[in-house]
Amino acid sequence: MIYIIKFLYSTFILPPGIFILLLIVICFKLFKTKNEFFKPLMILTIIFYAFCTPLVTSLIISSLEKEYSVPQSPQGDVIVMLGGGATLDTPNLDFKGHLSGYSANRLLTTIELYKKLNIPIIISGGKVFSSSGSESVIARNILISIGVPKNMIFIDNRSVNTTENAKYTKAIMGNHNFKNPILVTSAFHMPRAVKQFNKFNVKVLPFPTDYQTNVDEKFEVNELLPSGSGILNLSLSIKEYLGLAATSIY
Repeated sequence: MIYIIKFLYSTFILPPGIFILLLIVICFKLFKTKNEFFKPLMILTIIFYAFCTPLVTSLIISSLEKEYSVPQSPQGDVIVMLGGGATLDTPNLDFKGHLSGYSANRLLTTIELYKKLNIPIIISGGKVFSSSGSESVIARNILISIGVPKNMIFIDNRSVNTTENAKYTKAIMGNHNFKNPILVTSAFHMPRAVKQFNKFNVKVLPFPTDYQTNVDEKFEVNELLPSGSGILNLSLSIKEYLGLAATSIY
């Protein structure tokens, strides 16, 4: 019984399901009154529903995630991790601020690579908004707290976008004579990140992480249910494709 209740509230009460339900109710009333707006609203409702389902949005974001594969035997002289968001003043053990889920996943992969290769780390990511934390500073604090030596960590705390990530990382690499960077960022963000580094003539070895979808997709009924994660994946995908288009133009 508890699973049925959970299914009902998560599908029809929590957003975006509640909005789809309201649209269906409105469509039904328009149909009963033979209102001319019934058909266009019904079409929009179906489209909205489709783009709220993991089935559709996973296909969209996976097209970005599958462009680069994880290298089996990565080699390089520096690990470059791109930030992906942080809080400003949330309490941590010995400092304030936490990395977002995207950044935290990237940092975990960075730590794994560091343990395997024992090479320096560059963390690129600054304070994007006045209400957000400095991604690179928080990541550095975490690395130091788990025993990574300070002299193995370099930070760029000025970058507020991917273009600046590439720009300021290149400067750090030049100052320390790094030639073969391993780039760590979310799989959906990797295509745009590689393009930006290429624009600054920095050849990177992509090491994608923070996957939002499985590599081998298997259909399950729950993928037809509207969910907040579906909307989030759609938003991430649109942002990346717009960024790729802008990178190609400018």
